[in-house]
Amino acid sequence: MTQHEYVFVAISIILGLAITRLLHTMGLLIRARRRVVFHWATVLWAICVMAYSLQFWWVGWELRNLETWTFSSFVLLTAGSIFVYGAAEMALPLPDGDDEPDFLTHSEGLGRLSALSMLLYFGVGPYVNIRLFDNDLVTSLVLPALGILLMSLVILFPKLFRVISISFAAYTAVILYLTA
Repeated sequence: MTQHEYVFVAISIILGLAITRLLHTMGLLIRARRRVVFHWATVLWAICVMAYSLQFWWVGWELRNLETWTFSSFVLLTAGSIFVYGAAEMALPLPDGDDEPDFLTHSEGLGRLSALSMLLYFGVGPYVNIRLFDNDLVTSLVLPALGILLMSLVILFPKLFRVISISFAAYTAVILYLTA
């Protein structure tokens, strides 16, 4: 077993749990569809969070050529995967009790914790891009900074969630294009 395989077992487990959480919650919401108030913006948000779960896993494969792993790199990558899990955990409302789960109300309230988790995830990006991939400094700082700005807007101005979710989807498409 290589050092990369050893390190990425823990990260893969956490990312797998994030994907499982999103899929499970969506299944619960579909089953409770008669009492759920769906909103496209929250669904778009959840799709983006799913995309980052998969993107992190995909980018992790590129780290297989890293010759020397440090504990700090392991801790930061694990933290990044935990942040993605946090975003997945809080991306969708849960249909529990007699309440009608309202997607938009959730996203403008408790769902902002999903944005906080993504903000923290984007904070790990520069370390990975500069230290582990040896990418250029400007791109490695500007792209995550844009993600941090979008997440800050969601947290600070929740009533703009619908507009920001479209921007987040466009940003996600650019990140997927650049890292695919």
